[in-house]
Amino acid sequence: MLASKFAEIFGKDPEIVASAPGRVNLIGEHVDFLDGFVLPFAISDVTTVAIAKNSNSQIRVASLQKNCEITAIEISNIQPMTGEPWTRYPIGVLWALGPKALNTGLDILVDGQVPLGAGLSSSAALECAVATAVNQLFNLKLSLPDLARIAQKGENIYVGMPCGIMDQSVSLMATKGHALLLDTRDLSTEQIPFDISPLGLELLVIDTQVHHALVDGGYAERRASCEKAVADLGIKSLRDITVAQFEARKSELDEKTYARAFHGITEMERVLDAVALLKSGDFVGFGEIVTLAHQSLRDNYTVSCPELDLAADTANKFGALGARMIGGGFGGSAIALIKAKDSELIKSEIRSAFMASKFKAPRFFSALPSQGACVIN
Repeated sequence: MLASKFAEIFGKDPEIVASAPGRVNLIGEHVDFLDGFVLPFAISDVTTVAIAKNSNSQIRVASLQKNCEITAIEISNIQPMTGEPWTRYPIGVLWALGPKALNTGLDILVDGQVPLGAGLSSSAALECAVATAVNQLFNLKLSLPDLARIAQKGENIYVGMPCGIMDQSVSLMATKGHALLLDTRDLSTEQIPFDISPLGLELLVIDTQVHHALVDGGYAERRASCEKAVADLGIKSLRDITVAQFEARKSELDEKTYARAFHGITEMERVLDAVALLKSGDFVGFGEIVTLAHQSLRDNYTVSCPELDLAADTANKFGALGARMIGGGFGGSAIALIKAKDSELIKSEIRSAFMASKFKAPRFFSALPSQGACVIN
């Protein structure tokens, strides 16, 4: 369908069609810019792009979700923060690739099926689909870690969102049936089996439908707090200090900086503890760590919101092994590790709790660890 729509809009067939998934992060939130460890997996929802060269010296972008209206920008005019806000994500990837990708005009059609603003990284899915397609189109032979760094650079500088590298890495490197243990310092990975269905378990995603826009400063301000802690303590990274050492130097930091950095340091420990528990099959212990992560995101990092808190608390009250907010925060989704037999009860109780609080009705779906980015044709 996307190829035929591309032909209808641009008057020719696409040369490459590629897709990349969104993600759910099991544990390791807001530490991918701290040289930390994270444990995400790719979801089955993907963004697909069709792409072809043109002779117009323009990047022309359209989306099925934007009425297929073409937004065009001259290659000579491409610089950070230019273009329509949503087009900055694919154009930012091209800008980050530089002359390798901008030596000819390009036509790009997007079909984004990752829910927007739900904390499932629709932006990285778009970036990585474009990066994968362009890598194939121009035979660049770039590695997956290289593509992840390029996509991150585009979002950091061109879009103006100081994200870490987790979302791009898992969108590119994920393997079906596994979570990806990623060391964001060197992008080394380990595939961690996460096949929970045979155990009667389910990972429930609760979309609060509180849609967030992360380029509004909240994310950047919290990242700056962690960087301030590194500078104030005179260390290379929060990864290089233990919790005990950090607590002993509390007096060297202001209260806000301490709390936010404390989340980062303890979250890195939680990731490694969680991996050990998953490898031993201790899903009860894993669930407890998931809940502790939410508490830290709520109280120390202060990126939760009433809807996310209510979703996590209600899920835990009615039998979840653990629950927490995911993504950048201030809205989006929560996850709950639940027994499959309790799924309908937990969803019903969350709906009722949201209704009683006069919140917008949530949406639910189950997330299964899926494959990373690929070229379709």
